Amino acid sequence: MPIHFGTDGWRAVISETFTFGNLRMVAQAIADAAASEHWDTSSIPEVNPKKFIVGFDTRFLSDRYAAEVARVLAANGFSVLLAQADAPTPAISYSVKHHKAAGGIMITASHNAPRYNGVKLKAAYGGSALPEQCRRVEVYINDNEEQSRGPNLMDYNQAKQAGLIQKFNPLPAYFDHLRTLIDTDAIADNPQRFVIDSMYGSGRGVMRAFLQGTGCEISEVRGEMNPGFGGVHPEPIAKNLGALTGALGAGLGSFGLATDGDADRIGAMDERGQFIDPHKIMALALRYLVEKRGWTGAVVRTVSTTRMIDRLANRYGLTVYETPVGFNHIADYMMSQDVLIGGEESGGISFKGHIPEGDGPIMGLLLVEIIAQAKKTLGELVSDLLEDVGPAFYERADLRLGRPIAKQEMTDLLLKNAPSRIGNGKITQISCLDGVKYILDDDSWLLIRPSGTEPVLRVYAEGRSMQIVKDLLGYGQQVAKSVV
Repeated sequence: MPIHFGTDGWRAVISETFTFGNLRMVAQAIADAAASEHWDTSSIPEVNPKKFIVGFDTRFLSDRYAAEVARVLAANGFSVLLAQADAPTPAISYSVKHHKAAGGIMITASHNAPRYNGVKLKAAYGGSALPEQCRRVEVYINDNEEQSRGPNLMDYNQAKQAGLIQKFNPLPAYFDHLRTLIDTDAIADNPQRFVIDSMYGSGRGVMRAFLQGTGCEISEVRGEMNPGFGGVHPEPIAKNLGALTGALGAGLGSFGLATDGDADRIGAMDERGQFIDPHKIMALALRYLVEKRGWTGAVVRTVSTTRMIDRLANRYGLTVYETPVGFNHIADYMMSQDVLIGGEESGGISFKGHIPEGDGPIMGLLLVEIIAQAKKTLGELVSDLLEDVGPAFYERADLRLGRPIAKQEMTDLLLKNAPSRIGNGKITQISCLDGVKYILDDDSWLLIRPSGTEPVLRVYAEGRSMQIVKDLLGYGQQVAKSVV
């Protein structure tokens, strides 16, 4: 089975395609790419072209896979800082920048099912590697295979003795950096009592450790090591957060925060156990950063993210950039422009001064700061927000198609048969940035994105009422049924 190295690296099922042998091949290709002239780090001062950071999450064998990657890199002459324990992807990404490394490798399959593992490739600036860098890795995988060239491999103990592999803790430097972006004094002035659901992922213990000494009372659920994630996908969406609902129902806190398998995504829950999605978290953060901190800058959101962001940005006179789905598109803006905040509906959000990468812990901590400063409950803050720039109801559905259909064919079909109205709403704008997005006269919208890999239509709808959302999703279902 060919190894495809996409924009966010490589993911596969453990023991099927994700094997030690295939991982060594991928690590060798990364070493080859990083040693080539195509791995340009000239724009980043003082980078050590022969240094790499390697981290891992809590999945089955992730620590062993990370050590194997380190052995391959050491055999290719790289010095490797290998995380001493599982750590969040954003902490590893920040370490790449902090230690002026040429790149980083994170062993994780993020929010995917427990049977998967994967490799995320990081560039010297502390975000996901550029598409060109990922393409280069894929070229080397194919070239090495064609030439029957196996990976270089160095004995682990020998590499340690030679100083080519060193264990390190990524958290102290990451915490020092977070202290420049999170107002711990404001939190200490009004300490909160809340619950963290780490979903058995590598965010476990991180926010709690950061907030030590602030007086916050923090209960953590699903914070122990469980490589099977208790049989639940480690994605912080409402249906997966029963443990957090139960903890809040038992009176363990007045709100909840949840991070995914590698802690680059955030979700939240209010005092009544209502799920607070990333749309609302990003909108609350934007409002706070402008109104309380006085910050400015551009706002970047993906095509599937709430237009509450646009309404706030319009009020503040800030430019909004809409991107295709995927944090790498947001990162492009964060590296080239003065961006205040960037985020996507799946929970990857980052803001000014931080690395160009979604970060669950920093957004969870910012939410704690927002609640502490407002002296209101999370539920009250969300009600205020929706009164201010809402209402905004949101739903997403993945619909099976009768047959596989090419992305372009589906896009052409949607454009050709575009309706003038859906339900009671008139369509005033159509965007083809990523799939097809119909925008209605009241700012409600429907996004239909065909999957590039399976016969599935991803349908996203935001409306000013639940009825509008139902009408929009109903139209998406009609489209799915028509593909036979």
